[in-house]
Amino acid sequence: MAATHDFPSDLLAGQEELHQVRAELLALLKRLPWSVDPLDGFSDEGGWRKIERPASPGWTADEQAEVEKLRERERELAVFVTCHRYWSQLPATDRVEARTALKHTREGAEED
Repeated sequence: MAATHDFPSDLLAGQEELHQVRAELLALLKRLPWSVDPLDGFSDEGGWRKIERPASPGWTADEQAEVEKLRERERELAVFVTCHRYWSQLPATDRVEARTALKHTREGAEED
């Protein structure tokens, strides 16, 4: 049976925001053209699978700034969560299981 953890509220909030920022970044990247810089389209049938890309108009300065802002916030939150003082209070043998439990706290809350 998996152990239950009493995660501090700031750690839970940091992990939740990290999930949200990553989801927002992924959604943004899916909407943007495939290339940051304007590039012609191409088709390559010489490899083990066919690769095709349409011409890319590139990203606008605002789009580039939004991606960078989200990536920077993702880095800040990842550092906050992984370096939180809570982890030093756990025995080293329990940290991996606890970290996995923290990553999945959102799933447990959705089941309730």
